[in-house]
Amino acid sequence: MRSNIFISISLTGVLFLSACVTPEQATKLGNPRAGFDSVANTTSAATGKETVWLQSGAEAAANSKRVQSLVYKKTITADTAVQVALLNNKGLQAAYADLGLSSADVWQQTLQPNPTVSVGVLGIGANGLGGYRAIEGMIANNILSLVTRDKRLGIADIHFRQAQLVAAEATLRVATDTRRAWVEAVAAFEAAGLIAQAQGTANAASELAARLGEVGSLNKAEQAREHAFYAELTGQRAQAKLAAELAKEALTRQMGLWGADAVYYVPNALPQLPRAVAARPKIEAEALGRRVDLSIAKLELEAAAKENGLTDATRYVTDLEIIAGFEAEREVEDGVVSTETTPQIEVEFDIPIFDSGKARKRKAETAYMRAANELAQMAVNVRSEARSAYLAYTASHQIARHYRDAVLPLRRMIEEEGLLSYNGMITNTFELLADTRARLNSTLLEGNARRDFWLADANMVAAVYGGGAAVGGGESGGGVADEGGAGH
Repeated sequence: MRSNIFISISLTGVLFLSACVTPEQATKLGNPRAGFDSVANTTSAATGKETVWLQSGAEAAANSKRVQSLVYKKTITADTAVQVALLNNKGLQAAYADLGLSSADVWQQTLQPNPTVSVGVLGIGANGLGGYRAIEGMIANNILSLVTRDKRLGIADIHFRQAQLVAAEATLRVATDTRRAWVEAVAAFEAAGLIAQAQGTANAASELAARLGEVGSLNKAEQAREHAFYAELTGQRAQAKLAAELAKEALTRQMGLWGADAVYYVPNALPQLPRAVAARPKIEAEALGRRVDLSIAKLELEAAAKENGLTDATRYVTDLEIIAGFEAEREVEDGVVSTETTPQIEVEFDIPIFDSGKARKRKAETAYMRAANELAQMAVNVRSEARSAYLAYTASHQIARHYRDAVLPLRRMIEEEGLLSYNGMITNTFELLADTRARLNSTLLEGNARRDFWLADANMVAAVYGGGAAVGGGESGGGVADEGGAGH
């Protein structure tokens, strides 16, 4: 009676073990915050603020207390708003989770595929040899995976670096959008306060018109004109109040606040203009060297080049396995057992009869050319965005200074001279009120120009570092402010 026992042991086992990630690499890639230091350093250089990646309930609780200490019942600055957003924006935490997924992908690429094990029992229940006729076992591993490991690991590493830059870009976008939202909210409340002043003036004119009409000194058309102006301003003030509250809600969303934490205030007015704008003659070069989205595109091109090389390496052979071991054949005759052992080795691979790899090669080459052209176009756009942002920054500063230094002084002088004429009984009350309304309107225009400058300031940072395309000044928005309040 004869029984065959075939056992195949992969000779690649030693090679497999030597290709595994080292303990040091495993510890680094297994770190829940792998790659985050790069994100924090990049964003801190651009914003001057700290960002965190919360990993536990205890960390989240401590962070919540820190956020509350920054905003609760306080009038916050733009810098405080940005810091709170970087600490508390939940969408940002989701972006950091994507970084963790990428880190795990790199870690996975450092590991070779697990060996494939198969065991078969033949002739179960047959007489002799303990109830089976033969046992077959096999352990196999993919040699091609080992050969291409360095290339695959290089590609995964590039994607990991891309993930770090993507997380940095998300952080910069949150910072930029928060600063814009703060500017819009404060500008809306400032405009609302000025509209409230104009309404007070219109109310005085309306009451005066009514009294003059009672004594027959003002006809009905003139009375209606003053009443209509006051009624229109009442509607505009309501619109301004709504716009300001909505702008503040947009800021609250950016900072990730809700409940009691949302009890905070913004100033009644935007900061005054700086004396001079910062000179940045090399802003194009700054943007080309610092824009994170441009760095992402560069890494995309590098990854495409490595993937093209991997395609070359696997163009003709896409799957290569080696199976090595021995076959033990046992024979039993007259109670005497004899065993004959025969070494075996097998190699399995695909024969490229139908798929020669040309299509995959063409696809890889086309992907590389696409990445190259996208990078070139992005470089053109980055240069233009940097120039546009700096142009808007300097021009909006000049416009705001013009309103501050030329228009408002003239309006104040007209109002003061009108008051002197009124006291000398040269002009009437309605002319004086008209001068006051004109001055308030110019003040509104100056406030809008100042808002556009601070938006341009935020946009210039985004144009240099990334995190949001530069945008123009916001729409002239109304806002509301309680008279005499310290903030809203």
